[in-house]
Amino acid sequence: MNAVLYLSTILIWGTTWLAIAFQIGEVAVEVSVFYRFALAAICQIIVLILLKKLNWVPFRQHGWMMIQGLLLFCVNFLFFYNATKYIPSGFVSVVFSMATIFNLLNGFVVLRRMPPMQSVIGALIGVCGIIMIFWPDLTTGDWRGDRIIGLALATAGTFCFSLGNLVSQHQQKQGRNVLTANSYALVYGSSALLAWCMVNGYEFNLELTGKYLGSLFYLATIGTIVGFGCYLALVGRIGPDRAAYCTVLFPIVALTLSTIFEGYEWTILSISGVMITLLGNVIVFSKFKMMSSQLVKA
Repeated sequence: MNAVLYLSTILIWGTTWLAIAFQIGEVAVEVSVFYRFALAAICQIIVLILLKKLNWVPFRQHGWMMIQGLLLFCVNFLFFYNATKYIPSGFVSVVFSMATIFNLLNGFVVLRRMPPMQSVIGALIGVCGIIMIFWPDLTTGDWRGDRIIGLALATAGTFCFSLGNLVSQHQQKQGRNVLTANSYALVYGSSALLAWCMVNGYEFNLELTGKYLGSLFYLATIGTIVGFGCYLALVGRIGPDRAAYCTVLFPIVALTLSTIFEGYEWTILSISGVMITLLGNVIVFSKFKMMSSQLVKA
């Protein structure tokens, strides 16, 4: 089951980058994000009600739902989308791939939980692989001024995402169903986005094209409902440290799609980066710790 959740998350989130690119156009990105999560909230709640799977949550527990919604379905995406105004989306994906590092650090700082050494080693190797893939882009341009702002925004978004992982893990440990918690969190997140858009005076227009509407529906249903459902279920089953390695692997899926649809050209460096990233994945999920302990005993 863990393998299914893991692969599903990688494949789904790896495709959302292309869908997000289709959202850029006439509609303000903040409004598009609101449409995405509002539609996801409506669809998920309707389905859960029809299936009689939507559990009632006492109001005293809604504080955690609100925090999760703000961290995973609002503030982090505002940071990510605004970061793309200053740096290319490929750079944002590189920063986001460091979510696994943030999860290790936040787990230590917030929960006083010492991360397994093999997770640390695997995560560092994986991030190095992603950096290799994007190295030509990272070394191009002047990394001052606006680019520093974009890097700071992307880092802040990744930090919020990481904290959201810990909140979801806490809720699951309290016995709260992932889909129910996500439903309430989506309502709170989209409501906060609506308030943000209204305060900033954004126009709630809609681009009536197949590309925009199709990508919006895909992001709301597959990218959000299914993708976040799989990922947060994985967080509850194997912990945020190992689950976050998905963020290291899905840029590879995104680049594969970019090869097909956008003409991305692979190089020896990028291929080597993919191989190193996969090596990190093997280390994170291998029984290296068990083998090393046996060697020490021997």
